[in-house]
Parts: sequence; C-alpha cells; structure tokens
Amino acid sequence: MDHAVETIAIGQRLLDKLISWAEQGVALLPNIAVALIILLLTWVLAGLLARLAERAIKRIVTHPQLNWLLVTTVRLSIWAGGVFMALDVVKLDKTVTSMLAGLGILGLALGFAFQDLATNFMAGVMLALRQPFKNEDIIKTGDHMGVVQGTDLRAVKIKLFTGEIVIVPNKDVFQSALINYNALPHRRVDIEVGVSYGDDLEAARAAVTRALEGVPARLAHKDPEVFFTGFGDSSIDLVARFWIDYDVQPDYLSARSDAVIAIKRALDEADITIPFPIRTLDFGIKGGETLRTQLPSGPRALAS
Repeated sequence: MDHAVETIAIGQRLLDKLISWAEQGVALLPNIAVALIILLLTWVLAGLLARLAERAIKRIVTHPQLNWLLVTTVRLSIWAGGVFMALDVVKLDKTVTSMLAGLGILGLALGFAFQDLATNFMAGVMLALRQPFKNEDIIKTGDHMGVVQGTDLRAVKIKLFTGEIVIVPNKDVFQSALINYNALPHRRVDIEVGVSYGDDLEAARAAVTRALEGVPARLAHKDPEVFFTGFGDSSIDLVARFWIDYDVQPDYLSARSDAVIAIKRALDEADITIPFPIRTLDFGIKGGETLRTQLPSGPRALAS
C-alpha cells in the first residue's frame, strides 16, 4: 500500500515537472521565434559580410590560405555573436557563460599541447602579411638555398638546386636570417684571384678590368671594379666585381664562369702569372738555412 502511494507521488511530481516545462516552453515561444529570426539574420549577415571582407582582403593580402583564414574568422565571429544573442533571448545566458569558460580552458590546453604547431601557424601568418618572398623566388634561409615552390600556414617548400625538396617550418624561416636573391633585379659578381709578387700590379689591374668589360652579361652602366685586398702566402690578392641582371641562378653562374675565363685569358696575354701555392721549407732554428748545411759533413753522413 505504501509502495503504491509512493509510486503515485513520484508520478505526480514527474507530471507536474512536465507541465511546468510545457508552460515555460509555451511562455518562451515568442523568445524562441525571436531567436530563430536572429539566427536567420545572422546567416544572411555572415554571408554578406564574408563576401565583402573577402573582396577587401584580396586587395591587401595575396596569400590564398591567409585570405581563407581571415574570411573564415569574420564569418565565425558573426555567427558566434548571433548564437550568443539567440541563447540570451531564450534565457540561456548561463549556458553561454559556461560555454565561454569551457572554450577558454580547452584553448589553453590545446595551446600547451600544440605549442610548436601554434608557433608555426603564427609565423606563417606573419610571413604572409610581410611577404618577404613569393613563389619562384630564390632564397637562402639557414643552410637551405633554392627556389620557393609554395608556402602555407605551417611550412615553406623549397626546391634545392640539386633537385631535392626541403620543407622548412615557418618558425625557422621567420626567426632566421633570410636572403632573397630576387628582391632586386641586379646582383654583383665577386671573383677573387691572385697575381705573382714579381708582376706589375697596375698592369694586372688593367688586364682584369679589360676582361670584365668584355663579359657579355655585365651591366654596361655600372663600371667594373678591381681592388687589391692583401698579401697572400703565394700571391698578392685582388677581387674583381661587376654587376649583372639577375632572374634565375644560372644567370649568376654563367656570368661568373665567363668572367673567370676572361680574366685567365687576359692575364695570360699580359704575361702575368697566377701563382700556384708555394711552400718554403726552412731548416735550422732561425730558418733560412739549407738542408745541406744542417746535415753532418761527408759522404758517409749523407749515405746514412
């Protein structure tokens, strides 16, 4: 009997709860309708503003993935605002607060778990904004030099001159020194050479200058330069400089090769020697002594 009474009481409480929910639901019908209207307007507004943002961003940023990221951020921001407004209308503002707190904790945890990925992502965003290079540019970063094949928000793809593809993380590119050989249309070619101590240095400089003037790739409006740089072990050293138009690496290599051939030919014609490395052996404590003077005298000593 008591069990039956308890069951009836539980059923009554459940019924009362359902009736209460139904009454609250009916009372919230206008709010729900307003919330649905807010979501509909949010959908229309997000699409419209995303398209406008995409047009504006394309005028500033040419990186396709960064464009997509920025447009998606605009779209999600509008949706987040609309959803939070709709939830507030239907009296679920506490749910919004709980969601924001949960998202904050989740974001913090993911930030620690994917720290390197986040660093590469932010470095990729900065590279896309600054645009220190573009596809097909020749760059050098760290120990890698080659042609840029593509970039994304994680890494830079470089094709080395030996044919391999190397994937360099964005943070390594962003934090390291970067040389872009295509940033300017011209490049200087430097060639080091040495001449004999016994030759006329003015004649050597004139011969090298004439050789550089005849290099086909040399820019005519920039005069070649020849400077003596110091006294080497076997030669007096000089550096020859001239400028070329530069687009791809073979431009530089070809001009340098032509200049080396021309300099060698000019020095030969001027009877100026490019000396081989010379080694002098000194005998005795003070040096300057010959081997014969340091050996014991007599044929028997030399034979032993």
